[in-house]
Amino acid sequence: MPHKRVRAGTSYRFVPVMFDKLNPPAAVQVPEGATVKVVNLPGCPRANTMGMCHINYQGRFAGMVCTNSLQPLNG
Repeated sequence: MPHKRVRAGTSYRFVPVMFDKLNPPAAVQVPEGATVKVVNLPGCPRANTMGMCHINYQGRFAGMVCTNSLQPLNG
């Protein structure tokens, strides 16, 4: 399955695929269905590199997730 592309600075609904269920974001526990924001961090690979991105949850860094785990909020 091709990787979904996401945009840094945009909010998405977190619906974890199997990879993220087995290896959840490390910094903060993010519940399924939560609204998260994609961020690009200095010195780290940018969003969409190898189908992964960093996210913030409730204003705090949450960790790295698969872009396929992020669904648009309006869809």
